[in-house]
Amino acid sequence: MKISATIITFNEEKNIAQAIDTLSWADEIIVVDSESTDDTVKIAENKGAKVITQSWLGFGKQKQFAVEQCTNKWIFSLDADERVSDELKNKILQLKTVPKENLADGYRIARLSYYMNKPIRHSGWYPDWQLRLFNKNKGHWKDFEVHESIEMDKDAKVEKLKEEILHYSVENASYHHRMIGERYAPLAAREMYKRGKRTSLLKVSTTGLTTFLQTFVLKGGFMDGFPGFCISKFSAYNSYLKHLLLWELQNKNK
Repeated sequence: MKISATIITFNEEKNIAQAIDTLSWADEIIVVDSESTDDTVKIAENKGAKVITQSWLGFGKQKQFAVEQCTNKWIFSLDADERVSDELKNKILQLKTVPKENLADGYRIARLSYYMNKPIRHSGWYPDWQLRLFNKNKGHWKDFEVHESIEMDKDAKVEKLKEEILHYSVENASYHHRMIGERYAPLAAREMYKRGKRTSLLKVSTTGLTTFLQTFVLKGGFMDGFPGFCISKFSAYNSYLKHLLLWELQNKNK
């Protein structure tokens, strides 16, 4: 079992070296860079990765493009702000020795995110199963603008690995606020509109409060302490903003 690891990047000079370091077990590392203006490409090449420049296609398409550049049929996808834990590395090394007839076609992997330097095991953030190790003949990345995921063939066998990917996505509160306003909410609103979803003034008015209560109370955000409170507030803001932007889209296009 030979595995190609893929990472898509744009201005990830702070992250890319550490991400690649945790992929030392991979038989090939492919970095698809969307025209970074910092030292991402130089660092990745110095770490032994093969770097391919590709103008931005959208999250799903960019990751599928990376898959198509790989020479091996088994793919492991990692984001630049993620790391492979030692436990997951050892598990994958075990899988590489398993006879192919005993392998699944894809593996969902638990992802543990850190927020305010604390591992978040509630707030709806854990175990956050991510299908990241898969046979490319049995699956592909879906063409979504945000929250992209792998779609496996109907007859594909998928199993779970409890060993974790470690996720360091949010640098600080300012970054979190900016990413919601500049990326997550606008992309989610466009994706919802494209897929025929619509909202209402009532939904725009109430979604923030209901999302906060769901995250902080029902999903156990209170058990994550102050970070859980902040996650719940930002989740509420994201939900409010994406519905507001969707409402603007649907009225603009009437």
